[in-house]
Amino acid sequence: MIATTATRMHRFALAFAAIAVALTATSPPARAADPSGVWLSQDGDVKMKIAPCGGAICGNIAWLKQPNDETGKPKVDKNNADAGKRHRPVLGSAVVLGMKPDGADQWSGQVYNAEDGRTYSGHFILTAANSAQLKGCVAIICKTRNWTRSH
Repeated sequence: MIATTATRMHRFALAFAAIAVALTATSPPARAADPSGVWLSQDGDVKMKIAPCGGAICGNIAWLKQPNDETGKPKVDKNNADAGKRHRPVLGSAVVLGMKPDGADQWSGQVYNAEDGRTYSGHFILTAANSAQLKGCVAIICKTRNWTRSH
């Protein structure tokens, strides 16, 4: 009788393990955290608003500590590689361009840098609930900026 009870317990343990493995295998993948909101740059000179756009995220300049140039006029995208866009305001311009989820807390796509007027492959990575990194890369060389969620 003891052998029968031990055999039943062993079978029960195996069945339970099989069910646990099956449930784990069919669980949905981890969902990405929500990066939506206003983010302040590490230097405190730019705020960027991240919002969903289709199945991706996009980000635009929402605030500049110094929104005007030396003549007192609003800063324009004077370094843009596209000469037709060099007179558009920096305030409101797109920075994070169609980044799609690439893991639980990371999005990949393109990032625009108004400082040099170029678009790079990039990543927006949530490092904590209210902190993130924005990376712009050329080949394997990346430049990273830290951002803090602003309230």
